[in-house]
Amino acid sequence: MRRTGYVYALRYLLHDPGSWHPERPDRLKAIHDALVDSDVFELLVRLRPDYAPLKWVERLHDPDYIRRFKEACEQGRQILDTQDCGISKDSYLTALLAVGGVMMAVDSVMKGELDNAFCAVRPPGHHAERDRAKGFCFFNNVAIGAVYALENYGLERVAIVDWDVHHGNGTQHLFEDDPRVFYVSLHEDPQFCYPGTGYRREEGKGPGKGFNLNLPFPPRSEDSDYLEALKKEALPLLRQFAPQLVFISAGFDAHTKDPLAHMNLTREGYREMGRLVLDLALETAGGRLITVLEGGYNLEVLEECVEDHLRLLLDIPYDHF
Repeated sequence: MRRTGYVYALRYLLHDPGSWHPERPDRLKAIHDALVDSDVFELLVRLRPDYAPLKWVERLHDPDYIRRFKEACEQGRQILDTQDCGISKDSYLTALLAVGGVMMAVDSVMKGELDNAFCAVRPPGHHAERDRAKGFCFFNNVAIGAVYALENYGLERVAIVDWDVHHGNGTQHLFEDDPRVFYVSLHEDPQFCYPGTGYRREEGKGPGKGFNLNLPFPPRSEDSDYLEALKKEALPLLRQFAPQLVFISAGFDAHTKDPLAHMNLTREGYREMGRLVLDLALETAGGRLITVLEGGYNLEVLEECVEDHLRLLLDIPYDHF
């Protein structure tokens, strides 16, 4: 059995984007309650996060944007930048705690205290750009975690595999000229799905050109489509890159039961994608893998897929279903 960390805090439930909003606290509550009721929970190493130091958030986000976000929450505003980025008085601190949770996972894995970790954090992050909130996201959790790993632990190569159904425009933009980070995104074709970025031609810029791989899929794509793209295209390039640490931006919203997209992935498909990415980490990074929650808006799907993923990380058998 592997040593797997689990990042979670009740304070993650305090971010309230509005009663109408799909990225609601119940998402995380459902995941956590289901884990507590399972035989997995007692095997996890609980990581209790603290707020991220501003110097690391400022490494990727504009200080004026950070200040604007903080002041908007203090002033009781309900929206930041765009209608889908609902906020409440606790949103700024909760977003800092989400980044801090990923950084804590990086510390534990890089110090050898854990083999891998799952970060059950919110708000999600992969749409957040340098100076703008977007797509339910405010600070880019996985991107800051990657920079922290590179610059605090002296790594040279980090990979991010993003299987959220929506393209991670923020992560791409933050790293598009950085050859230290290989970003792979598997997502619904931007012609049909938010945020309208993530075309094949977007390969990175300058020294980062060739270190950004977008794999867009037409609506109603299935497990086999994703798995073929991973095996034949993404993983050979990632093995050549040989990351020393692997992150997954894990959205579970390409599932056939998710209400916000148009894809047909299944529980089994997510299991197999996780296995393939874990195999990459075992091959090139000594097993160092950190999974960060992004989207996923069907509570039952979240419960099942997160438990499956934790079983994979722990190296224990799946329950029958």
